[in-house]
Amino acid sequence: MFSYRHGFHAGNHADVLKHMVLIAVLKHLTAKPTALTVIDTHAGAGLYRLDSDFAGTSGEAADGYLKLAASPTAAAASPLIADYLALVAGFNPSGKLKIYPGSPFVAQAVLRDEARDRLRLFELHPTDSKALAGHIEQIEAKRMVSMERADGFESLRKLLPPPSRRALVLMDPSYEIKTDYARVAAVVQEALTRFATGTYMVWYPVIPRPEAHSLPKRLKTLANQAGKPWLHATLNIGQSEARAKALPGDDAPRPGLTASGVFLVNPPHTLKPALKEALPQLVEALGRGRGQGQVLEAS
Repeated sequence: MFSYRHGFHAGNHADVLKHMVLIAVLKHLTAKPTALTVIDTHAGAGLYRLDSDFAGTSGEAADGYLKLAASPTAAAASPLIADYLALVAGFNPSGKLKIYPGSPFVAQAVLRDEARDRLRLFELHPTDSKALAGHIEQIEAKRMVSMERADGFESLRKLLPPPSRRALVLMDPSYEIKTDYARVAAVVQEALTRFATGTYMVWYPVIPRPEAHSLPKRLKTLANQAGKPWLHATLNIGQSEARAKALPGDDAPRPGLTASGVFLVNPPHTLKPALKEALPQLVEALGRGRGQGQVLEAS
């Protein structure tokens, strides 16, 4: 159950898509003065070193954030990409790209202490939850942040609806067990009955598994049944034999994750046109071979 460690994957192309969209959604939601609650059901360690043994072993940031930051696209990037690059650069004031923020610190960087925004974090992995707690202690505005070593899916029930009646819920489990896909759909369905006006963002890997392909279809059905708008976006950087390598414990090389998607219920109305501009730029900057491309659809 606890074999997955995001340190191996920090800053990869999936993080680029997820965090770019997360920033865009948060910037839209924080434009209103009312307090916002952000709930991250699978927070991870929060901060990652790109020069660590984990990140160095997989080298996935080289095909993600690092490649994007060094690409010609960065100089004339769309607003979504520019905001993403600027936020990550803020964690690297020396100019050397060593630190990559996970979703908790991406969110914390956008949220407003003066507006009494709140960030609720859940992480079940014993090592990552300990690291997350340590990282939170280092931030100045830690009074807006609370974390628990707990199952985020189970904990979500007690938080909806939030006092301010405004919330973003991010669900990005590891999906290392295939039942995570069905659980995500079930949690979204229940959450919509408790708090129909919340914004729900689900990240998932696009892999050759039936559960992965059916998840966005199930989420579309749930949103349509609830009468709520939705948005679905994917990014595929394509296959590259040169990047295929074995991770510790693997018997044979594997190409690694090449595509991922995000699905949102009650997305900002500004998100679709912004992604229409940004996604082709991401494909141009990160695409590396056969199969590269992107999908953008909305209700």
